[in-house]
Amino acid sequence: MDNSPAARVRNLTKTYGRAGTQVHALRDVTLDIRRGEFTAIMGPSGSGKSTLMHVMAGLDAPTSGQVHLGTVEISGMADEQLTLVRRRRVGFVFQSFNLVPTLDVKGNLLLPFELDGRRPDVREQAFLDELISSLGLTDRMTHRPHELSGGQQQRVAIARALVTSPEVVFADEPTGNLDSKTGRDVLSLLRDAASTRGQTIVMVTHDPVAASYADRVVVLGDGRIVADRPRSSAEEISAFMLSLEDAA
Repeated sequence: MDNSPAARVRNLTKTYGRAGTQVHALRDVTLDIRRGEFTAIMGPSGSGKSTLMHVMAGLDAPTSGQVHLGTVEISGMADEQLTLVRRRRVGFVFQSFNLVPTLDVKGNLLLPFELDGRRPDVREQAFLDELISSLGLTDRMTHRPHELSGGQQQRVAIARALVTSPEVVFADEPTGNLDSKTGRDVLSLLRDAASTRGQTIVMVTHDPVAASYADRVVVLGDGRIVADRPRSSAEEISAFMLSLEDAA
C-alpha cells in the first residue's frame, strides 16, 4: 500500500501585487493530503483557501515553496508539462459545473479521454458505465447541460472528475449553486468516492455542513493553517469557526 501523500506542499508562499501593494495570500504553508481521504479546506473570505487549492492543483504557481502531486514536483514545471500532469493526475469539480454547453452528457463524460487523445480502455469504460448508472444519468446521456437540473449537472461534473481515477479530485465550493437537499446528495457522492473507492478528495468550502462530510477539516486564517481537525459535526465546526472569528 502506498502511504505517501497524494499531494503535499512545503513552505508555500503566494504573494500578489508589487512591493507596497502586496497581498500575502499564503504564508509558509506546509500540508500533506493523505491518500483516500476526504479533506475539507475552510476559512473566512480572504483566508487563502481557494489560492491553496489552485496552487496544489497546478492552476496557479507559488511565489516560493514546493508543490508535489504524488511523487512529482509541479512547482516550477513548464506550462506544457503542467497541462499534461493536470489532465492525467487531477480531477476538478467547480461551483459553476464547467460543463461544455455544446456537448451532451456522454460527450462531457468522455471529454477527459478526448483531451488525452484516446478512448477509455475496458476497465475505464466499465467504471464509466457504473458511474452513469449509480448517479442516475442513464436516461440523460443525450441531454445537453441546459436541459439538466443543477444537481444533475453537478453529478455529471463529479463523474467527469472521477472517471479517469485521478490521484486527487479538487472540488471548489461544489454545493454553492445547489439547494440544500441536492447539495447533500452531491456531498454524499464525494464522501462515497473517498470511503468506497479510495479516491482522494480535497474540497474548499465555507459551509460547516459540507465540511462535516469530510474525514479531516483544515482551517486557514490570514494565509496560514490555524487548525487541522479530524472529522467533526457541523455544529462542532460552526462553533470552532465562530471562536476563531471572536478571537480575531
